[in-house]
Amino acid sequence: MSLTRRSLLATAAIAATTPSLAQAPAWPTRPIRIILPAPGGGGTADTLARIFAQELEKRLPQPVVIENRGGAAGNIGATAAARAEPDGHTILWTWAGTLATNPAMYRDMPFDPVRDFTPVILLGSVPNILTVNNDLPARDLAAFTAYAKANPGAINHGTTGNGSSMHLAAELFASRTGTQLTHVPYAAPAAATTDLIAGRIQAMFNLVTGAKPLVEAGRVRAIAVLSESRVPQLPDVPTAAELGMPGLAFGTWFCLMLPRGASPALVTRLNALANEVLADPGARSRLEAAGMAFDGGGTPERLATYLQEELVRHAELVRISGARIN
Repeated sequence: MSLTRRSLLATAAIAATTPSLAQAPAWPTRPIRIILPAPGGGGTADTLARIFAQELEKRLPQPVVIENRGGAAGNIGATAAARAEPDGHTILWTWAGTLATNPAMYRDMPFDPVRDFTPVILLGSVPNILTVNNDLPARDLAAFTAYAKANPGAINHGTTGNGSSMHLAAELFASRTGTQLTHVPYAAPAAATTDLIAGRIQAMFNLVTGAKPLVEAGRVRAIAVLSESRVPQLPDVPTAAELGMPGLAFGTWFCLMLPRGASPALVTRLNALANEVLADPGARSRLEAAGMAFDGGGTPERLATYLQEELVRHAELVRISGARIN
């Protein structure tokens, strides 16, 4: 199930019911750290999290600091956040892979995404996009699907590893179309895109943020965006739904979590502040420029429900792929 655009109504409802600051607990009383369970270096998640932290800090009397805690596909950072005091001074900024994919990928998870966290807000998403080598004889989604059916296993698709959004997006496509693609995992997206341009692999279900400069420079061909609506970063690229495949929506969604035990008043306050950031035109412009689609916002309950749905969907895609870790 993809994200929907109910956030404006949900935001209005939150604003109408949020307690006044006088009713909320004394928070924050010291600097806030947002744990980002990935290395620094300007990747999509790192860039978006830093923009959000800057915008949140404008609304608080204390600094907001990003703490990069990479490793184990996000499990190390998420575990550190789960074990922190639930007083609102440690927040987890995380995404689909850590919360929804890892429980299906890892036999021994160090945390439970439902039991060990208190949902705050679904922030938004970055969709995947199907791009192909310019020499591949397929200029649209129908032709790509027909070519894949006629040549089982002949299309090599590059990813950033087992269970990545690129991998699961390809598995979703293959399962919905009855095709067989060959998975080629890479340690880093740059190596995969180099091979895509050179023709050593034929396709990538990259994130829009990674694909945008390559598409604009004409170095790869964009086939379809895996989202409900077109993205402003590549407005001329149609969605899979427009091209007759509505079940192919897939991307990396982002959210905020607090450790289990956070007070309802604290959750409500942080949720309201996050909704305020998402509704601010300047903040939206900055986040959108970094690749985020504004299909988030709303209540903690919305995130809790969405996470349950995504756990089921990602578990099925991991099962189909056959990928497991330890």
